[in-house]
Amino acid sequence: MAEDKAITLGHPSYVWGYGQERRLELLRRFVPLEDRTILDAGCGLGMYLQAFRRFSEQVYGIDIDEDKIREAVHLAPNVLVASVERLPFADGTFDLVFSHEVIEHLPDDRAAIAEAVRVLRPAQGDQPGGRLVIFAPNRLYPFETHGAYWRGRYRFGNIPLINYLPDRWRARFCPHVRAYTRRSLRSLLGGLPVRIVVHTQVFAGYDKIVRRWPRLGQWVRRISYGLEKTPLRILGLSHLLVVERTHR
Repeated sequence: MAEDKAITLGHPSYVWGYGQERRLELLRRFVPLEDRTILDAGCGLGMYLQAFRRFSEQVYGIDIDEDKIREAVHLAPNVLVASVERLPFADGTFDLVFSHEVIEHLPDDRAAIAEAVRVLRPAQGDQPGGRLVIFAPNRLYPFETHGAYWRGRYRFGNIPLINYLPDRWRARFCPHVRAYTRRSLRSLLGGLPVRIVVHTQVFAGYDKIVRRWPRLGQWVRRISYGLEKTPLRILGLSHLLVVERTHR
């Protein structure tokens, strides 16, 4: 059961490292966190909840996995078991909804995005609306990081080139997880009252490489983070998509 859950729901962040801290700083470039009402939709073990509480006391988390919520409650008090596809909150509740590597695992990713937008505070007059921040797997990244099925068995690990296969072939290897092109991710916003603030791609944190081979890891970071400033960012590990709620 534990293995099945890891396959279908993915692995949450078990420790807070450089990669997570960097993503938090990227988020803060586009979304103020101080004294804001924040929802982590798919909070896992609560690592980002704890980080958000540096800036605000109004931090909430939901996750479908009861075991993870039992752990998350030790890091943040306002957590509950719920589906991100049917959020148990009123319209216009939050200044920020955060979705970190979650939507790729959901039966209905479009419904999850619509729910996130629903609970964002709409723009009013000169006041901008709340913002949704999404990190999601990039289809152009050379490796599938969620593992794959091969000859009837699931293989954990980074599998090269699967993401470059046509959709129907990729689905045979990875029926448990999606990866998004720029177009397919943006298509989830169709018909919703939002505007795109930023859409880019980011590379990994490389924490494991740095721990094992510090000089190599630092070199890999410098090279790949430099690529984020060039058109080659399209090969990054994850999309970073920030959208703002416009009107009711």
